[in-house]
Amino acid sequence: MKKILLIEDDFTLSRNIKEALTDANWQVEVAYQGAIAEKLLQREFYDCIILDINLPDKSGYDICQHFRRYNQSTPVLMLTAFGELEDKVQGFECGADDYLTKPFYIRELILRIQSLLKRSEKTAAAVKEILTVGDIVIDLSAKAVSRQGKTIDLTPRELQILVKLAENQGEVISKKELIETIWGRSIDINTNTIEVYINFLRNKIDKPFGTNSIRTKPGYGYYLDAQ
Repeated sequence: MKKILLIEDDFTLSRNIKEALTDANWQVEVAYQGAIAEKLLQREFYDCIILDINLPDKSGYDICQHFRRYNQSTPVLMLTAFGELEDKVQGFECGADDYLTKPFYIRELILRIQSLLKRSEKTAAAVKEILTVGDIVIDLSAKAVSRQGKTIDLTPRELQILVKLAENQGEVISKKELIETIWGRSIDINTNTIEVYINFLRNKIDKPFGTNSIRTKPGYGYYLDAQ
């Protein structure tokens, strides 16, 4: 089931949209404020974003522009009460994929979303494989990692560990599982080796950005937290 984030502060409109999209067999989450929306966007994956421009605490333009710094693939459909060309141009320049002016027919909104989802699926099939966890972007085909738009140089082992954690975002991976995934079962690797590599990763992935994404669950293992 496709997952959609609706960012709209009008309670009546957001309720009507959510009901219609749920009836269309989509999972819908609603954020009424820009700050909450940005936290959700960094923590969760969505197949499509519906974004109102005029939010009480933050402009939809700013939210879209910030989102595009670490996610260039998820389609964004902007909603606005204005139909001026300048507004549309600004929306597209911020990274929006489509634009719908209020008032609009719910049926038209559904058709626009369907079109964006189909286009996104075709694009995903054609482009290189990308893993995104919050603002961490891993290009699997190019073996490249970036965070907040900055390139991070990792060794092959460090990259393998990061990919394993990213593929299981939020799930705790034991030291033993990491060893078996990267070195295999036939090689006897001390668990201290994993601790050393995790420390290397933290110095490159978290420390320069003031974050704590690679976390330890004592007695169990490690997990990647996009928050």
